Amino acid sequence: MTDFAFYAILIIVNFKQKEERPDFQDRSGFKSIMSIEINRNNIKELIEKAMHSEEIKVYYQPKHDAINGKAVGAEALARWITRDGEIISPAKFIPPLEELGLIMPLDWYMLENVCKFLSGEIKNGRPVVTVSVNFSRLHTEEKDYTQKLCAMVNKYGVPHELIEIEITESALASDENNVISFVQEIRDAGFAASIDDFGSGLSSLNFVKDVPANVIKIDKSLLSGNCENEKERIVLESIFDFAHRLKLVTVAEGVETKEQLGFLRTCGCEIIQGFLFARPMPEEDFREALKNSENHSHQSEDILLTQPPATATQLLLDVVFKRYPLIIMSNLNRNSFYMMAYENFSTRSCPSTGVYTELIGHGAATMHPDDRKLFSDTFDIDDQLNSYKNGERTRTVVTRQLGDDGIYRRVETTNYYIKNPSADDVLAITLSRAIE
Repeated sequence: MTDFAFYAILIIVNFKQKEERPDFQDRSGFKSIMSIEINRNNIKELIEKAMHSEEIKVYYQPKHDAINGKAVGAEALARWITRDGEIISPAKFIPPLEELGLIMPLDWYMLENVCKFLSGEIKNGRPVVTVSVNFSRLHTEEKDYTQKLCAMVNKYGVPHELIEIEITESALASDENNVISFVQEIRDAGFAASIDDFGSGLSSLNFVKDVPANVIKIDKSLLSGNCENEKERIVLESIFDFAHRLKLVTVAEGVETKEQLGFLRTCGCEIIQGFLFARPMPEEDFREALKNSENHSHQSEDILLTQPPATATQLLLDVVFKRYPLIIMSNLNRNSFYMMAYENFSTRSCPSTGVYTELIGHGAATMHPDDRKLFSDTFDIDDQLNSYKNGERTRTVVTRQLGDDGIYRRVETTNYYIKNPSADDVLAITLSRAIE
């Protein structure tokens, strides 16, 4: 994600209109009044009238950069405020709309009002940031959804690359393949995508792996108290670790304490949403909040002072992979290997794990014909083990490898040999990089 796309407008469309907690005053600062009787028989008519009379308002809860506290986004939340000032909690009308399959018109209503707001802010030269608009997963079955989305966004002049579609875990309740193809179609149209509410239910790592998303939003249910529970911390560190390895931007929701914020910073969380920074607010207050954020963003304490080992290791790996996009860890005594390849390596056709001698054979086949024997001889297992016994601790070779694009490139491969700390085995750590 580019810096421009990251700090500019992103409209996040979630496949589930979020249900607010019943204690509406705690969620927004309003006291929820409930004199209107809402039931399954009248909800459709009431919502249609409320939208037509513009009683459904968009409230914005800002999202903040975890390090400097600057507002970099917001989530759009539906607020029903009647003509006489009565405030109806979303917990009263969102669930029955979802249950009856009547939520889709409200989703489009919210998106259009957000587009109007963003369009006006851009035309007037005011600061704009990420705005997330919740959409029900029912839209995965809506015909021509992507075309309708494009038409509405184009109508208000919002660039496609600044729009992000957010997919909740509960979308898996429908056909997984359908969700994946649906997201791919949206991405092909130039929109970004994110996974919302991760960890709120039966988390599917396959879903995260297969869906072409670029943002993951960590559900507030994973943040209990001040993150003092060791198991909870391990789970969160692991989630952020794999998210960063998958190059997903991370967002934590429901952050309410400084202790939670401090821990999330050590995990490398990029974006924070929660009461610690701001509650949902009307449009005019949100505009002022953005203006103040532009002028008063602050730098937090040095993250390196509180960096845990897990995150420090990830930072180290990120630096190593910038220079060596291919890393192989091999057990020469047991003829096995495990490989990690980043996307900028010349070829990604090698298996990620398996038999070491087969890996060498596969690698040699990708080399220039004049370099194949050199490559095979250099990484012969018996020769490496004998050389290790005679004191050799590294060996380097430069060969020409055929990339996935059909071009041969000079590749430097270096092996570092160490003893397995838990067994009498020789391990080879292989670092490989293309030479310009």
